[in-house]
Amino acid sequence: MAVKIRLARFGKANAPFYNIVVANARTARNSKPLEVLGTYDPIPKPPPFGQGKPFKEIKLDTARAKYWLGVGAQPSDPVWRLLAMVGLIEPKYSIIQAQQQKPKPTMTSSRPIDAAAANA
Repeated sequence: MAVKIRLARFGKANAPFYNIVVANARTARNSKPLEVLGTYDPIPKPPPFGQGKPFKEIKLDTARAKYWLGVGAQPSDPVWRLLAMVGLIEPKYSIIQAQQQKPKPTMTSSRPIDAAAANA
């Protein structure tokens, strides 16, 4: 049985709220999960005491998340990013890797250049 850690959407229109869930990979997004690991609120909240930047709230049971990762549950890309923020797994992509893997444009043409046409 393939198991995934993914986000299940709740909340109203234009006000999303997500549960971080462990579910069978072949079930629908909002079907009943095997376990709820935590919540993620992507709407920025004002900082406490009015100082600092707004933050997005992530609540996660790290012990259970480590367990599910240990038994082979595959996190989806958004969950991978959240787990990397918490420090449970290595980030999938970093800025340095993205810059190194960016292909450099080349000035080659698929047609051979004819010397007579170039001089004309």
